[in-house]
Amino acid sequence: MIIEYIAATPWFSISITLIFSLCVGSFLNVVIYRLPVMMEREWEEQIAELNESTEATPTDKFNLSVPASACPNCQHKIRWYENIPVLSYLFLKGACSSCKIKISLRYPFIELTTGLLSACIVYQFGFNLVSLSLVFLTWCLICLTMIDVDHQLLPDKITLPLIWLGLIVNSFDYFTSLPQALWGAVLGYLSLWSIYWLFKLLTGKEGMGYGDFKLLAALGAWAGASMLPLIILLSSLVGAVLGITMILLRRHEAQNPIPFGPYLACAGWIAMLWGSEITGFYLHFLQV
Repeated sequence: MIIEYIAATPWFSISITLIFSLCVGSFLNVVIYRLPVMMEREWEEQIAELNESTEATPTDKFNLSVPASACPNCQHKIRWYENIPVLSYLFLKGACSSCKIKISLRYPFIELTTGLLSACIVYQFGFNLVSLSLVFLTWCLICLTMIDVDHQLLPDKITLPLIWLGLIVNSFDYFTSLPQALWGAVLGYLSLWSIYWLFKLLTGKEGMGYGDFKLLAALGAWAGASMLPLIILLSSLVGAVLGITMILLRRHEAQNPIPFGPYLACAGWIAMLWGSEITGFYLHFLQV
């Protein structure tokens, strides 16, 4: 079988994963930009229906495939050879071929990050269903990270399916047992939910969004309940350090909220790959 041949040839499996994931990274750029817009349009339509409003709502078709990608400045339709991951950006020297306006570096960065992280997984776990499921989780976490950075939003369209998918893959004991996955989802949600309400009762303010609860529930479903303390510790540590640094550098106002989703996603990804080693090292360090 083709999969068996690919799995038996490490350099080939890593290479094909890298190339394919670079292309997926290009699609993730589309999802990151369009999914929040699609959700906003849905909300506007629902509000208009509830209020029986006669105000016109956008009727042009807008989804992940329509309309075709174009330059936001001059509306130049992006040709297929201008959309090759990373290479097109370098060939075009980071600018639109028509109006020469600069293209954000984030596009090739997301493509490259998607490719490298996916290749890293296959390098560590080999080319099999375990690594491929983890690669898919990685793609979703990249989407959630960037959408949360842009909009402080973690869409249910991604987080909720991830919870179910984590339970499904662990029904085959891919990363942990099914009971561990089930309680990971439950405790992941309840832990942040409890912190949210405690903080709100003490301060009268909302410290985080419900999307964070669902993301940690998804990570718990994938990694298991035993990994939740590590995920929470890592995400809190990274979030605190980066948040304080941004405030000190005056790149972020202290009163403005900082999205927690990216830190959860990063911590969850690390825990999925090296959680057992990190926990073992920590326990050995404490001589437990």
